[in-house]
Amino acid sequence: MRWADRHARRRPGAARLTGRQWAGVAGFAGIAVSVAVGIGPIEDRGTVPAARIASAQAALAKTAVIAGRPPHDSGYDRDSFGTAWTDRSDARGAGNGCDTRNDILSRDVEVSGRVAIASCPGAVAAGTMTSPYTGRPVVFERGRKSAAVQIDHIVPLSYAWDMGARSWTSLRRIAFANDPSNLVAVDGSSNQAKSDAEPARWMPPLRDFHCQYAVQFALVLHRYGLPVDAPSRGVLADALSRC
Repeated sequence: MRWADRHARRRPGAARLTGRQWAGVAGFAGIAVSVAVGIGPIEDRGTVPAARIASAQAALAKTAVIAGRPPHDSGYDRDSFGTAWTDRSDARGAGNGCDTRNDILSRDVEVSGRVAIASCPGAVAAGTMTSPYTGRPVVFERGRKSAAVQIDHIVPLSYAWDMGARSWTSLRRIAFANDPSNLVAVDGSSNQAKSDAEPARWMPPLRDFHCQYAVQFALVLHRYGLPVDAPSRGVLADALSRC
């Protein structure tokens, strides 16, 4: 999907997600997530501390495994997870007067300009970032070129739906859709290529990011009590073992 849901080796000079960006992804959810799954700050050099890798491995070991992702439920609707990027949810950081998308842009983009819009008085108008999925620089400009940077649900909404979120309360689904620990700003092409694919079908093109991606995927699944399909569990376990 356009904004929410819808293995190549690292090239010389391609950067990982910066410490600032990944610390935001992992740490934005704050105390609630830290208590639940042991998420803490990422070091500035962008690597994942051994303690967090161990937490993700433990979380994955406790996660229920099913043989495969169920056939996609044709009744799935993005609206089942609430209005996209609503500021009104139980997610950490909500209710600050700015929509979730702009919260994540503010967190992950090196902002060079802001503008007031209806959903956010300090919305990001311009900036640059390094896409964690490719390691390549991306320029963000509000307007026709804004799709160059998109916000990805690390655990896709429709995957969560197929794996059990359909039975959640609407409030829990809205919180999940706006949980900063499950959101990251990425280049639009990667977001479109991923669509709603689980790890068995898609991992970030930048292999150096597989560890960080697997850590966060495993921790989010554990936090929300979602199972994992067996093929994806193998991919996540392998990525964690190579951290």
